[in-house]
Amino acid sequence: MSQLLVVDDNKELLAVLTQLFEESGYAVSGHGKGRSALDAAKATRPIAAVVDVLLPDMMGYALADQLHALYPDLPVVFMTGVFKGGKHAAEAKTKHGVNHYFEKPFDAKRLLDAVKMLAPTTSLPPPPPSDAEDIDIDLAIDVEDEPLDAMELTGKIRVTGGGNISAELRGADLHAAPASGPVSGQRPPAEAPPPKTGRASRQGTLGDSLPGLINAFWLSKETGELQVQRGKVKKVVYFEAGSPVFALSNLSADRFGQFLVRVGKIKPDQLQDVAVVAKNTNRRTGDVLVERGLLKDTERLYYVGQQVKAIIYSLFAWDDGQFVVSFKEKARHENIKLDVHPGNLIIRGVKKLYKPERVKRLAPLEDRLWPSQQPAYELHELELEKWEAMLLPRVDGNRTNAELIAIANKPEHQVQAFLAAMLGLSVLEKRE
Repeated sequence: MSQLLVVDDNKELLAVLTQLFEESGYAVSGHGKGRSALDAAKATRPIAAVVDVLLPDMMGYALADQLHALYPDLPVVFMTGVFKGGKHAAEAKTKHGVNHYFEKPFDAKRLLDAVKMLAPTTSLPPPPPSDAEDIDIDLAIDVEDEPLDAMELTGKIRVTGGGNISAELRGADLHAAPASGPVSGQRPPAEAPPPKTGRASRQGTLGDSLPGLINAFWLSKETGELQVQRGKVKKVVYFEAGSPVFALSNLSADRFGQFLVRVGKIKPDQLQDVAVVAKNTNRRTGDVLVERGLLKDTERLYYVGQQVKAIIYSLFAWDDGQFVVSFKEKARHENIKLDVHPGNLIIRGVKKLYKPERVKRLAPLEDRLWPSQQPAYELHELELEKWEAMLLPRVDGNRTNAELIAIANKPEHQVQAFLAAMLGLSVLEKRE
């Protein structure tokens, strides 16, 4: 069967785009380098090619020229995070015979529609994932080996509600204490099945790929979910148009009542009583808390937003486990959604939750970093501290990380965490 050639050295974005096309019935040949893509095209004529302009071994322009030398009428679509503006798009079409030109971040659905017009698929898309793949949001799992560390949360939170109402809620900075055991009255522990996967989803080992996965949703403006599992614990982050907006967890310590205990809003014995009532009356914990005057109805939106934010941040502490990416629109049905820029979420998650040994591994003292040619975010979008903004221009590939630490005059871990965050955002990259 003829394949769609997709070429991008951003492995997470490549995985997301591959899944997008496969869900629409295409057979995809994905590649991170131009040379391997060209070899694949020589072996089997593709029906079309979707190519990143800047590749590690050749320019996308050169790849398009060589593909057209093989197949003069082959449809080619360019993606770019660097060469932006009408001039580049016009030159790509006139000089290299490109049919469409998309600047990152782009709407993945528009990219899909463009490919469909150029190379309609005759294959039927796979059936949608069954509900059996979904996380059971009522499942409370008491996992003894999954403690939650203390977490600092800023008191400012932006949320959107029904009717596209957006609000910025402010409170005191929150300190979420380490998680305690489960509360009496909650459901007993249960074993969670591993994530189900198939053609309609992409899976992999988590490792240090969380920032890259968040970036991939942002660059493709995708709506869907990222499910992460470690042992019995599952957490799901929902995305809408590329931004993380909601999260769920089956860990009992992540539940709303437990979160309120961790931030000191209610006491453990109060939660225990409320949990029993909620279970016996089949009601939400939040409803019972409001009824008993332990939580104001106006406070619920604020604390639910903070709870969701805490679940997402907690994933940055994971460096093992499995992930599954799928495209669903569940978040659209949530009444409360976060309004957070993914780049700033990554910065804070890396700086606050990556352990010292992890940032040392990601940004070792002897490495030399320099600006990435294809950053996932523009610098003006990011919230940087003054010293961070002053240090970035000094990261030019000539200085080691040890020298940058000396220039910053900040603790070693603090500077390495910042550099690791910039690597995660693809703002910086390692100079080989």
